[in-house]
Amino acid sequence: VHLAESGGGLVQAGGSLRLSCEASGSTLHYHAIGWIRQGPGKERVGLGCFSRSDNRTYYADSVKGRFTISRDDPNNLAYLQMINLKPEDTAVYFCATDLRAACSGYNPITTEGYWGKGTQVIVSS
Repeated sequence: VHLAESGGGLVQAGGSLRLSCEASGSTLHYHAIGWIRQGPGKERVGLGCFSRSDNRTYYADSVKGRFTISRDDPNNLAYLQMINLKPEDTAVYFCATDLRAACSGYNPITTEGYWGKGTQVIVSS
């Protein structure tokens, strides 16, 4: 599966962005899909996951209430709506899947999976 993220940019603290993820090479319908990010000098961390096994979404505490994952399976798309952005949200954002139906908590992948090249989000204070 090939994933391509878009929608990043520069936004002021308190602002909003919606990131998009387009999948090709495999249908997303049967798979969990989620988002991860990597901040400057930091490790890649999971943000949230939309499970296909129970059709629920799971989020990391750091983004709960501010970030929302949605999906448009017929068009093989997924989204990350972000509101009330903070400078610490500055990172490269990736959509990710390991082609399983279930999430690993709020993580869309564990040790192996698929993600795109990412899209940069910069939140200024």
